[in-house]
Amino acid sequence: MSTQMQKIVVPAGKATPTPPVGPALGARGVKAMDFCKEFNARTAHLQVSLPTPTLITINPDRTFSFTTRTPPTSYLLKKISGIDKGSGEAMGKNVGQISLKHIYEIAKIKCRDDDLGALGEERVARGVLGTARSLGLEVVP
Repeated sequence: MSTQMQKIVVPAGKATPTPPVGPALGARGVKAMDFCKEFNARTAHLQVSLPTPTLITINPDRTFSFTTRTPPTSYLLKKISGIDKGSGEAMGKNVGQISLKHIYEIAKIKCRDDDLGALGEERVARGVLGTARSLGLEVVP
């Protein structure tokens, strides 16, 4: 058996052995409670329930390590613009507005992720801009 990777999104400080954590790790022979304790301790400084994308590396001996990333771009955009959900199927329909300043603030947050930080703030901001448009947010200066 080789090293396995598992991606899940877990609320900060609220990991429990129930779905999505329990089934994802239990199927690979890892004790979900061990992960939950370590995850909750490591994310205690974050806002409770903040969705935290997590990449878990599971070794052949059933030990694990994990890294956390910044919250999803769509979550940050919805939070800042005050909308509950995007435009969905009504593409082209504006559901709210967001300023270019906020786009760059979100890009700065996303640049904390190792892989995105290498791209540079400008390219990350373009990605955030695309996500904002797909949610139905109008970007204003």
